[in-house]
Amino acid sequence: MAQTTPNHTQTVSGWAVLDSSGKAVPHTFKRRENGVDDVTIEIMYCGICHTDLHFARNDWGITMYPVVPGHEITGIITKVGSNVNKFRLGDRVGVGCLAASCLECDFCKSSRENYCDQIQLTYNGIFWDGSITYGGYSKFMVADHRYVVRIPENLPMDATAPLLCAGITVFSPFKDSNLVDSPGKRVGVVGLGGLGHLAVKFGKAFGHHVTVISTSPFKEKEARERLGADAFIVSSNARELQAARRTLDFIVDTVSAKHSLGPILELLTVNGTLAVVCAPDQPMELPAFPLIFGKRSVKGSMTGSTSETQEMLDVCSKHNITCDIELVKTDNINEAWDRLARNDVRYRFVIDIAGKSSNL
Repeated sequence: MAQTTPNHTQTVSGWAVLDSSGKAVPHTFKRRENGVDDVTIEIMYCGICHTDLHFARNDWGITMYPVVPGHEITGIITKVGSNVNKFRLGDRVGVGCLAASCLECDFCKSSRENYCDQIQLTYNGIFWDGSITYGGYSKFMVADHRYVVRIPENLPMDATAPLLCAGITVFSPFKDSNLVDSPGKRVGVVGLGGLGHLAVKFGKAFGHHVTVISTSPFKEKEARERLGADAFIVSSNARELQAARRTLDFIVDTVSAKHSLGPILELLTVNGTLAVVCAPDQPMELPAFPLIFGKRSVKGSMTGSTSETQEMLDVCSKHNITCDIELVKTDNINEAWDRLARNDVRYRFVIDIAGKSSNL
């Protein structure tokens, strides 16, 4: 394992965290030359994910400093490798969480490479050449074309960036539960943050009755009037929970704070499904009786494959779905991280990497 290899000859400026102080600072580093299977991307925008904060502060004990975060990347192709046929110079593209996989296992061969045992992430991963991967908090990147997606022309590059993580994270369980093309179900969304507000948008676009489940009563007006939710449940209100028992077919849980799944499961009808896409730092409580007496299922879901991400973007293009964002300058990354830690954002920060505030 090495930060770079002899092939890393391109100097790039970006923003890195150098130690567990968790502060982003300007940083110059090397990227590999554009290979035959690669595209080089001038980065326009990069979304800020809570994962960036975890890696910056080494919350999970696996950070390899210096770390250059960022896996919600949109930009313009400036170089194309000789083996690349699906992209051209000037194409609008995106890169999400994935940088590499084995390409040989059953998961990789069936467009489920996000579940490959050897998956490597866009940053803080180990690429095929043994170098550490660096993310989208930088001016440009080199990516294998098999992990790059095309941004539809009608989607703005800034508000599309978070779709490459937050969007695909909630889209994937909708698709897995056959909810994209089968309208008329009753869907619950736990949490109204970066992931949750997109889940509401997807649910409504797909023709479902959507209920938001939140600890915050003050979010009801936003959920109903701005996002179009049909119902709202305050999860700390026993009366509201009781009234909604067995009313939902499917629930997606986006809340990363520790919480019990028992009250949420009781909202599901018999044979209902709870999809967990959140990652609390402590174990969730999963009581047996709500599972047994309701024949309910709990399943996890991790982002999505490249092809599934492209499908998601095409669906967003069709329904005009983008993320609600707050654009920040590169000088304000640390301030944005501090606000994110306080949940003070509606609903996703996006860094204006190019500094042009372009209309792309």
